[in-house]
Amino acid sequence: MPSGVKYDTAFRERAVRLLQERRSEYQEESLTASIRQVAGVVGMPYDTLRTWNRQSTPGLAGAVSVDLASENRRLKRELAEAKRANEILRSAASFFAAELDRPRG
Repeated sequence: MPSGVKYDTAFRERAVRLLQERRSEYQEESLTASIRQVAGVVGMPYDTLRTWNRQSTPGLAGAVSVDLASENRRLKRELAEAKRANEILRSAASFFAAELDRPRG
């Protein structure tokens, strides 16, 4: 579609509704894939539908950033725990390797 095309409100609402229905039907599909699919079906640019979707869900950006922040904190804790466990295992491996190298007498 050429740039500068004006879409009426009914078309906009229909496109966003189709996207939301597809998201609920194909939950394993990424948002990007859903937007590309619906934009292709209704014959409009991907970016336009993506923008309309963002505008139709106010507060979503804040919710996503809160979710990402909590996910980030959780992953950092998990990483720190894994690093501690790895260090313990490294120390244990060094200890047992030294025991094996020691001459028996």
